[in-house]
Amino acid sequence: MSGHGFHVHGPHDHELEHQSQHEPKGMAGQLAVITAVLATVGAMFSYMGGATQANAGLYKNNAAIKKTEASDQWNFYQAKSSKQSLSELGAMLAPADKQAYYRQEADRYKSEKEAIQTKAKALEDESREWDEKSEAQMHEHHRWAQATTVLQVAIALAAIALLTKRRWLEWGTLALGGVGVALGAAAWFHL
Repeated sequence: MSGHGFHVHGPHDHELEHQSQHEPKGMAGQLAVITAVLATVGAMFSYMGGATQANAGLYKNNAAIKKTEASDQWNFYQAKSSKQSLSELGAMLAPADKQAYYRQEADRYKSEKEAIQTKAKALEDESREWDEKSEAQMHEHHRWAQATTVLQVAIALAAIALLTKRRWLEWGTLALGGVGVALGAAAWFHL
C-alpha cells in the first residue's frame, strides 16, 4: 500500500534492512572471520597432506624399483655361483690338461661374484633409504591430515556456535583452531 508514498513495515523489516546495510558485528561477524581464516588454513594443510602422501607413494615406488634391481643382482650372483661350482667340478673331473682352464674359470666367476654382491648390497641400501623417506612422508601426511580434520571440526563448531549463539562454543572454535594450527606446525617441522 505504498502507492501514495505511504509504506508500512512489518515489525522485523527495519532490523533486516539495518543488518543488510551495515557490516557484521558481534558474534556473527567474529565467527564469519574465524571460519574464513580456519577454512583458508585448512585448505593449505589439506594441500600439504596430499603432497606428502603423493611423495610417500613415489618414494615407496622408488624403493620397490631398487629392491627389484637388487633382486636381479642376487639372481645374477646365484648364476655366477652355479657356474663357479660347475667349473670347480669340471676341474676335478676333467683330464689333467683341462683342469687349469676350469680352475681359472672358477676363479673368474668367484671374482665376478664379489662385484655383483657389492652392487646388490648397495641397491638394497638404496631401497632401504627410499623406504625410510616414504615412512617419514607418511608420518608427515598423517600430521597434516590430523591438522586438517581438527580445523574442519572447528569450522563445524563455529556453525553450531552461530546457530545456538553460545559464546563458549566460539571459544571452543578458537581452541580447536589453535590445536589444528599446532598440529600443522608439527607437520611443518616434521615432528
